[in-house]
Amino acid sequence: MAIKAADVKKLRDATGAGMMDAKKALTEAEGDFDKAVDLLRVAGAAKAAKRSDREASNGLVAAAGHALVHIGSETDFVAKNAEFMATADQIAQAVEDAKADGKDAAGAAALPDGTTVAQTLGALAAKIGEKIELADAAYFDGTVEVYLHRRSQDLPPQVGVMVEYKGDDAAAIHGICLQIAAMSPRWLSREQVPAEIVDHERTVAREIAVEEGKPEKILDRIIDGRLNGFFKENCLLEQAAVSDDKKTVEKILKEAGVTVTRFVRFSAGD
Repeated sequence: MAIKAADVKKLRDATGAGMMDAKKALTEAEGDFDKAVDLLRVAGAAKAAKRSDREASNGLVAAAGHALVHIGSETDFVAKNAEFMATADQIAQAVEDAKADGKDAAGAAALPDGTTVAQTLGALAAKIGEKIELADAAYFDGTVEVYLHRRSQDLPPQVGVMVEYKGDDAAAIHGICLQIAAMSPRWLSREQVPAEIVDHERTVAREIAVEEGKPEKILDRIIDGRLNGFFKENCLLEQAAVSDDKKTVEKILKEAGVTVTRFVRFSAGD
């Protein structure tokens, strides 16, 4: 089948693979993006698998109280538009007022003028002439710490972290927010990783080991080691702490007497 240059670029952006490697993988996968990512991983050509939709991949994050929202736009030019930023703040407050957790619930939340979040963004998109969407939203009802990060001084915050926790060490929990912003964990602990993802990573690890010519008798040990590496990279509690890489985040939290119950990280403009 014919492989489009745009699809090759998308795969390159998502994996860091070379152009020819990306095209070859897409051809072998018959255009299946996720399958092509796995083929590149087995071949050692993929550095990451972001699987991101680039269409509205810019934008900003905004927060109000216990609410965090990610509003997507196509360009950073719109992201720093004054009306766009003001609307994002209003939406964050509407999500807070409605205690709306999740994209669907937040889209239905009402602003003071009676319009919903979804309607407001639709009208703004029509006015600006660029795709604008509610990419994600979260509301936590416990004690929270929120951190918004600017990648550039001329842009609004584009990384947002909200952590729900128990404990009194404000400095420690702020450090955890910085950890999440920098290291992008996907889950709190390995117990939260869906079984299908664990099975998938185990399969890919086996295929990589076989491709490398590892002896059959040590495959299980190698697979377990690579799976543990996956957990250490993607599970917050198992990550090496940015503040002290000789300790895990779990140990840092334990020493501070703080327990993280859940977190969310939104990122725009990647």
